[in-house]
Amino acid sequence: MVAAALLVAGCEGLDEDGSPIGPGPAAADGRAVSPFKNPDGTKPGLAPLTTDADKAAARKLIDELPTKGRGPKTGYDRDKFGYAWMDTADGVPLARNGCDTRNDLLRRDGQNLRFRTGSNCVVIAMTLHDPYTGTTIEWRKQHASEVQIDHVVPLSYSWQMGSSRWSKSKREQLANDVLNLIPVEGRANSAKGDSGPATWLPPNKQIRCAYAVRFAQVAVKYDLAVTPADKAMMLKQCGG
Repeated sequence: MVAAALLVAGCEGLDEDGSPIGPGPAAADGRAVSPFKNPDGTKPGLAPLTTDADKAAARKLIDELPTKGRGPKTGYDRDKFGYAWMDTADGVPLARNGCDTRNDLLRRDGQNLRFRTGSNCVVIAMTLHDPYTGTTIEWRKQHASEVQIDHVVPLSYSWQMGSSRWSKSKREQLANDVLNLIPVEGRANSAKGDSGPATWLPPNKQIRCAYAVRFAQVAVKYDLAVTPADKAMMLKQCGG
């Protein structure tokens, strides 16, 4: 639905209290931050890694990941990671700030933000530069699914790689940790599903190494292994 979303940029809409929303400037690529300069995930976007030094650092990080095969999906349920976008997951940035995780991410990555009347949390309109597709989306809450929040390391993937044995509180951390979350085009997120890097990569080739690094950062933080095929593909994206 990106085409529909982009059309909104050329016309005025109304926010939830009837105030006009005019078109805003396109999101700037330069606002996105390298994963190496954003180790806690609190800064916006996912900037490409282009230098030889960054790619060497990426390969070093990825090369240290342990590997194993994916286990069965038996018993997996999204609810075992807490209810969606809870603000009460302890031990992660932006938790317990009075704003749910989804809106925290929209506020982090969106520009030209419009909030619901009387709220500084609930985003109802914004401009988003989607790193996965390289497109700019003029998003409105009435078409909420045009922007979805991607778990870089999918929850089902984590379940098959060992989170089935974690405490519920640790699973809630993974599900709401901003390091593992990026607002992206809804269709791209749906196409990814619970794939690892061996079977799905962002359509925007420029950020594939950065995506691999972010996947690795999350895996390291939560002591998760990746599959041998995923590790090989991650290394390949960074020149390995």
